Amino acid sequence: MVAAKRFLITFLTLFFSIFGFSQNFNPASWDNKIEKISDSEYKIIMTVTVEDGYSIYSQYKVDKEGFAPETYFEFKNQEGNYTLIGKTTEPDAKIKYDPIFEEDVKKFQGSVSFTQKINLINPDFKQIEITAEYQTCNDERCILGDETFKLNLDGSEVINEVATIDERSKTLSEKLKLNITGWDKYEKQNIEEKSNFSIFILGFLGGLIALLTPCVFPMIPLTVSFFTKSSGDSKKGIFNSILYGFFIFLIYVLLSIPFHLLDSLDPGILNNISTNVTLNIIFFIIFIAFAFSFFGYYELTLPQSWSAAMDSRANKIGGFIGVFFMALTLAIVSFSCTGPILGTLLGSSLTADGGAVQLSMGMAGFGLALALPFTLFAMFPKWLNSLPKSGGWLNTVKVVLGFIELALALKFLSNADLVEHWGLLKREIFIGLWIIIGIGLILYLFGKIKFPHDGPLQKLGKGRITTAILFIAFVIYLIPGLTNTKYANLKLLSGFPPPMFYSLYEKNSECPLDLNCSKDWEEGLAKAKAENKPILLDFTGWACVNCRKMEEQVWSTSNVYNILSEKYVIISLYVDDKKELPQDRQFDFLRANGTVKQIETIGDKWATLQTVNFENNSQPYYVLLNHDLELLNVTNAYEPNAEAYFEWLEIGLRNFEKRKPESEFKFGN
Repeated sequence: MVAAKRFLITFLTLFFSIFGFSQNFNPASWDNKIEKISDSEYKIIMTVTVEDGYSIYSQYKVDKEGFAPETYFEFKNQEGNYTLIGKTTEPDAKIKYDPIFEEDVKKFQGSVSFTQKINLINPDFKQIEITAEYQTCNDERCILGDETFKLNLDGSEVINEVATIDERSKTLSEKLKLNITGWDKYEKQNIEEKSNFSIFILGFLGGLIALLTPCVFPMIPLTVSFFTKSSGDSKKGIFNSILYGFFIFLIYVLLSIPFHLLDSLDPGILNNISTNVTLNIIFFIIFIAFAFSFFGYYELTLPQSWSAAMDSRANKIGGFIGVFFMALTLAIVSFSCTGPILGTLLGSSLTADGGAVQLSMGMAGFGLALALPFTLFAMFPKWLNSLPKSGGWLNTVKVVLGFIELALALKFLSNADLVEHWGLLKREIFIGLWIIIGIGLILYLFGKIKFPHDGPLQKLGKGRITTAILFIAFVIYLIPGLTNTKYANLKLLSGFPPPMFYSLYEKNSECPLDLNCSKDWEEGLAKAKAENKPILLDFTGWACVNCRKMEEQVWSTSNVYNILSEKYVIISLYVDDKKELPQDRQFDFLRANGTVKQIETIGDKWATLQTVNFENNSQPYYVLLNHDLELLNVTNAYEPNAEAYFEWLEIGLRNFEKRKPESEFKFGN
């Protein structure tokens, strides 16, 4: 029980750290120095200051069996260079009760200094490296901290190697800095992408679908019976079932952790991953493979040795750790059914308008849906009698998912096609393929098509008929998308098919809704000056779902369309455009953190321009500017309310005409 509680607290701390704050939030800041005592003895003083309301914990626990965190220092490169003199010291702290960990602790608020003396062995040793691991907590949550310090023994400032770029790159880099003014008149908008809760719900629905597959559904009564009967004690059986469900949930959340590490290294890396042509093609191939696996032509599973090893450890170890390995075994064994659904979740979360936090929320929803039945049926075993028996309907569910996987596979191929401008999957071809897939699914549900694991169809059940009717309605809805009429805008599917201007039909422009736009900053600025119109700077992406929703659901409304076509010059900059810049326009850009980014494609250039000038890398992202590059209103992101978006545009237009903002406009009011 002690180990279980310790593990639970550690997990909850990590969970709050991920979901409660962005990766850049840290309430602790460090200021360190080194003092020379003698030729061989030095004193290192590490001072940390934590924000109001937060505390940092002592290096030493009051209760050695307690759960509260400790501050820990690792002094590196000691061997042959120096030795530590005694322990790292800290000020005295009053022992207080901590409501988070429910125990007495020593912790500090404000500023506190930790001191360590060292004895120098190697006279040529010049620089010491120290790692601090700690947690800062308030009354609600804790933030994990991990810092590495370098200190010169002579007390001089540590000078990190700074990357350099040539003069040509410096000149081209300077052109990306627009020197936008007017920030004092408008608050910077905190951009929130897709609602994390909506992503959680989508993940939860995915988990419910996974429950209805042959790999998972039969496991529910078997696993519940094992826990309720093997323990002999009903209370212990229920506890183990709850623990089993929790570990299922935990395993799927932990799968998203590596993406947080990637996101913290480079905020734009997830966008690059989502629009990477090779990865999108790999996803396309994987989804096709999953689809035919669902059809029953072969079985895709993780190596059997993995599940055998996990199952063996669960039986040998038993107890708390054994339950964890049982949950891990379920995750591995059910991969052939859950893998495609998880792949869909991964692909939809790591898009140009997605991110690691959303992936974690989706994984959490998926894990929770998968875990709940094992816990609830253990608590209320009589409910098992109400479960439908396994049978052919499970294979029907699997085949239906196979058709859906085929449709989703096309989305990944479409992403690659759009960013590379191959012209393979124009909008009408994409929709046509979806219609063919939908007709195939309808024929299957009516028994006209069969797959290897299908038995004889005696009669059409209500479930088959209902599902077939829904897909018939869906196919009928798709048909106008093949035409060149006003009905071709399938608003319910905005973001999934290619944009309307990526069409087999000849269009007046390659801009959304045939609007007159520029896809180059300098060209668009010159056009705005010539026409004496304000600028709508549109940071968008070929593979950006929310960008398409804005264009096809908001920009298409009559009042928004009219003001955009008549009163504004639109400059649409595609941050995921993989078309290479001419050699003489490619350059190196020196980031503020000292690293160098190679600007090789059109997308590289516009993505960098966005982050440099607006400290934001989300799409869509809209900015209203006058010709002097002064803001005309607050910046805006995904705003599905057409009336609110129109009002935002109107205020910007009035401010352009007056050259003075009449009033600030804030969304949500």
